[in-house]
Amino acid sequence: MTKETTTGTGRQTRARTGHPGDFTFDPEQLVKQNFREFHEGVEGSIDPLGMSAPIVHAQLAWLVHPQELAERCAHLSSDLWQLQLHTMRRMAGMESEDPIRPHPDDKRFADPVWTDSASWDLAKEWYLAFTHNMQDMLYDTPGLNGKERRRAAFWWRKWLNAVAPTNFLLTNPVAMRKAIDTKGESLRKGFENFMADMQAGMVRMTDPNDFKVGVNLATTPGAVIFRNRLLEIIHYTPTQPKVHAEPLVIVTPWINKFYILDLVPKKSMIRFLLDQGLDVFITSWKNPTEDMRDCTFDDYLTEGVSTAIETVRKFTGSDKVHAVGYCIGGTALSIYMAWANKHYGKEKVPVSDFTLFTTLTDFHKPGDIEVFIDEASIRYITDNMARKGYLDGTEMASAFRLLRSNSLIWTYVVHGWLYGETPAPFDVLYWNMDSTRMPYAMHSWYLRELYLHNKLIRNDALTIAGEPISLERIVQPLYAVAAIDDHIAPWAQTYRINNHVLGSKRYVLSSSGHILGIVNPVVDPPKRKFWVSDVKHRSETAEYFREHATETAGSWWPDWMAWLKPRAGELVAARPTATKTFPELAPAPGTYVVEP
Repeated sequence: MTKETTTGTGRQTRARTGHPGDFTFDPEQLVKQNFREFHEGVEGSIDPLGMSAPIVHAQLAWLVHPQELAERCAHLSSDLWQLQLHTMRRMAGMESEDPIRPHPDDKRFADPVWTDSASWDLAKEWYLAFTHNMQDMLYDTPGLNGKERRRAAFWWRKWLNAVAPTNFLLTNPVAMRKAIDTKGESLRKGFENFMADMQAGMVRMTDPNDFKVGVNLATTPGAVIFRNRLLEIIHYTPTQPKVHAEPLVIVTPWINKFYILDLVPKKSMIRFLLDQGLDVFITSWKNPTEDMRDCTFDDYLTEGVSTAIETVRKFTGSDKVHAVGYCIGGTALSIYMAWANKHYGKEKVPVSDFTLFTTLTDFHKPGDIEVFIDEASIRYITDNMARKGYLDGTEMASAFRLLRSNSLIWTYVVHGWLYGETPAPFDVLYWNMDSTRMPYAMHSWYLRELYLHNKLIRNDALTIAGEPISLERIVQPLYAVAAIDDHIAPWAQTYRINNHVLGSKRYVLSSSGHILGIVNPVVDPPKRKFWVSDVKHRSETAEYFREHATETAGSWWPDWMAWLKPRAGELVAARPTATKTFPELAPAPGTYVVEP
């Protein structure tokens, strides 16, 4: 065997050579070698999504940091000692405060039985003790970078959530009580729910029979005035006799269906905009099938976003439009704005200003979804897409639900299967289950170039439809909205677009999450709040914004209108819903949205 030298952390380490004196044990080098061997031998084959690798890495890292491991064990021992005292007091019938409490948003142990009954209280406490300590250890793992720590903690947390005592009949006192009180009826109904979920291929969050698009969802009157292989364009019937001359074009995400902005009348952003005297158009994307496998992102920009804007300009006769993009639709709109400023020149861009809802343009820290973002995971996803021609919507929906498994999976397992409860009608959850597919070529490019390589923030690193693009060419005014509890597009990351575009900027941070932070109608009394500030300098950070933004109770929608309407031109007579040049191809909500 030959001698091998490896430069590690500033020193050399020799491997075994056959001579006893030629071996030096370096624990850090051992960990690095194991990392490499594990990745080469396991990740991408039996562990394509990288679930096992980060956990093994964390275990190895703790093994070579014995002092830190001893400190964490001492911390766990202290918690366990407190639990022992708590156990003895409860068994003796004495009052005792819980030494470990669930996190404020953890509702699994909300029933009083988990506190009032000594035995169930102890089961809860021991579970929480090991769960909290394990999570803290993984987040603090020495020797790993932040992404590896977060991935290890994420996958371990999914297992800990799955084995919670609340998820099983014999360790859930509430489920057993219901079974006794109903003489087994809850178990019978629970089994029916289980079988229905198995048939549906998912844990249902609401009964799909409670809603129908175009009947009790997406009912705002309008007409499809244009259709091509990628999208339908819907023009909504004005509700005011006069409208602002320059129309509003909404670019919706193709990762979900457009009617999240037109759920029911009291929640509908579309109806709100119409009542404000705006002329509103929206995109409804086709749900891709195998024959669309070769559709590229360039196609989505030229035949999608650009076509929508040009169609609306021709329909209205307006030289300029005002554009809105939501989530991935906002990313596409941002790319379009960079492309248009290069393609047309800044003076001839057909968009006066643009608004972004919960939109990422810098993908450096894309939130919890980063656990799925590495070379091996994306290769696994793209290989699957290559075989089918698309990414199935249920796969993507399952991934997003996994990010919040307690609230989006296990809650419905417990209430549906163990308690025998029928899920309540909930329009947002129905929309969430109404998933769409992603074409292979486009989505592979999107995952690799944006999420994995983060090229959008690099000047001219991407060429779109023949043009090298840069966000720094965008000079049109921007109104950007984020949500403080958004786990899909973290608000601090969405803020970073302000560090790239050159036009005037106004930034809003809404309370709630990715959906309810946007679907945020004006109600009295106000249910939510928002923080808002104009961004004066490109160098301002998200932390600076939080320190200087103005907090306001209620919906941010009126603030947006105060910004947008003075820019939207004079009032003119409301236009017809359809014309001879653009006849009605179908009444709203159109045909693409109801295709399976």
